[in-house]
Amino acid sequence: MSNASPKIPRQQLKLPGILGGLGPLAHIEFEQRLLHHSSRQGAQYDQEHPNWIVLSAASTPDRTKSLMGTGPDCVPYLVNSAHQLKAMGADFLVVTCNTAHSYYHTVQSQLDIPWLHMMDATVKYIAENFPKVQQVGILATDGTLRSQLYTTSLGQYGISPILPPLGSPIQQRVMESIYSHDWGIKATGAWVSDIALIELIVASRWLADQGAELIIAGCTEISIGLARLSQLPINWIDPLDVMANLTLDLTYGFAPARRSKVFHD
Repeated sequence: MSNASPKIPRQQLKLPGILGGLGPLAHIEFEQRLLHHSSRQGAQYDQEHPNWIVLSAASTPDRTKSLMGTGPDCVPYLVNSAHQLKAMGADFLVVTCNTAHSYYHTVQSQLDIPWLHMMDATVKYIAENFPKVQQVGILATDGTLRSQLYTTSLGQYGISPILPPLGSPIQQRVMESIYSHDWGIKATGAWVSDIALIELIVASRWLADQGAELIIAGCTEISIGLARLSQLPINWIDPLDVMANLTLDLTYGFAPARRSKVFHD
């Protein structure tokens, strides 16, 4: 794939609205990816980066607990936050939480701006740039796995998903790496504990042993964790990078392009 990227034009055509705070570090990580890819596309000065709007809706109930019926319904919160972003001028919506996409159709039906679908965009990127890949591993929360979000998108391209069974020891380790009150990524914030990183390495190795050719970081906290590692047993795709490039394409009216820097080895 070519590394050539279009020079950012002077005129911004659309204003992105980022629904963040799911968890609290999610939108910060995404904004860093936006700036990184904006620079790769030629931005050299403050004024050559895009404007965007962020709402850190950290009070939104936990999406996995909402799905499992063990916590409050998060749909009204997602709808209200999206309406606030629209009122502030957003032309489209980026939600920096994988599990929140379980409510995509319910929420989108109540909006009059589009919500970019993270799973469809990520799998489309894989299908276009890695056409020989037939099996993709998924590291995600119980809620994302239960909703079959990536499984459904992968199936549209004939790609087989490999994922830890719900309730299995390996999936419990993934969940602990995200949710542990002592050392999970949601609890430690910008600092990621060694224990969480080790658990993600173990889970990645398990997926590779099952035949996965690539891994999708199907949770923002997992994206944050894997980005801290210099080496993994298997290469991985970060949906935050895919969404950053898609956001820039829409913001500046670029034709959808194949990107080279969302693949991590």
